[in-house]
Amino acid sequence: MDFRKSINGLVAVVEQSLKLDAFAPALYAFGNRRRDKVKVLTWDRNGFWLHYKRLERDRFAWPRQGETTVRLTLEQLGWLLQGYDLGAMRGHTAFYVRRAS
Repeated sequence: MDFRKSINGLVAVVEQSLKLDAFAPALYAFGNRRRDKVKVLTWDRNGFWLHYKRLERDRFAWPRQGETTVRLTLEQLGWLLQGYDLGAMRGHTAFYVRRAS
């Protein structure tokens, strides 16, 4: 994505290209081609926040899926920003119980 975009440009990408609600309670993360920069956009009650992180060395291990958008939990986004490769990480399988006894 074009990293010259600021808040208004990223809001337009979220709404027009991704067909998502920029005002939803969500974080929208964008990476550059070199994978050394990330911008995170979110709406907070009366205005947008734009967070920007640039790595001095290394690259982000961006999730590689065939889709334009990837849904991450807040925990996974934190891992991504810390440099973990989400594709290599696996948690325990969810186990749902209908009743205790």
